[in-house]
Amino acid sequence: MAVSNLRCLVVDDDPLSVQVVLNCINNTPFLTATGSFTNPIEAAEALRTAPVDLLFLDVEMPLLSGIELLGMLQHPPLVVLITSSKDYAVQAFEHAVVDYLVKPVSYARFLQASQKALEMAERRATNTPDAIEVPDADADFTFVKVDNKLVRVGFDEVRYVEALGDYVHIVMGQSKLIVYSTMKAVEEKFPSNRFVRVHRSFIVNFNRIQALEDNSVIVEAKHIPVGQTYLREVMQRLNKF
Repeated sequence: MAVSNLRCLVVDDDPLSVQVVLNCINNTPFLTATGSFTNPIEAAEALRTAPVDLLFLDVEMPLLSGIELLGMLQHPPLVVLITSSKDYAVQAFEHAVVDYLVKPVSYARFLQASQKALEMAERRATNTPDAIEVPDADADFTFVKVDNKLVRVGFDEVRYVEALGDYVHIVMGQSKLIVYSTMKAVEEKFPSNRFVRVHRSFIVNFNRIQALEDNSVIVEAKHIPVGQTYLREVMQRLNKF
């Protein structure tokens, strides 16, 4: 299914920068602006109640930075970060954003980022997260689609699952599978009595958790962050033992 239009929200504490991005959106046929915010806290609340397809997000804002806002969103939209500094490129990569634009933003560069977002949205629309299937409710394994072939994965083998952009990495000891899917699909298909969501980017095999330390779970020497949204459930699961 082709995606013809992306609903966009602009968040930047500088009104002039907001207007520049809105002008770019209005000149791009496949983008529609649904609103803008100069207050990141108000923007975070709006995103919870009225989701959008694409977020143009400034990094350097008072009270709440763009990176912090992004980390608060349980189901973030596609994101293009906009900032006056190149120093946030690594953090942008860690959050798997679509693109990273440095101010002043030219329309040519804006259009390039927007086209990348449209292509990503189309891939998501045409590749529904059914690459992960469980044969039946009592199964000890699933099949995942990797490079046009189905690969069997035993649930006990999985250490954790990490989201990276449009893909998930299923880590199993010394091996790793890269699957075109979403964390939502993994969460729905992997049995909840064996796996727990600990972060917007991580699902872990509960039986592989060795310790909880400084808001991280340790799985075979890897420290995996536990997001505030998921901390309560993780603690409740741990307290059962």
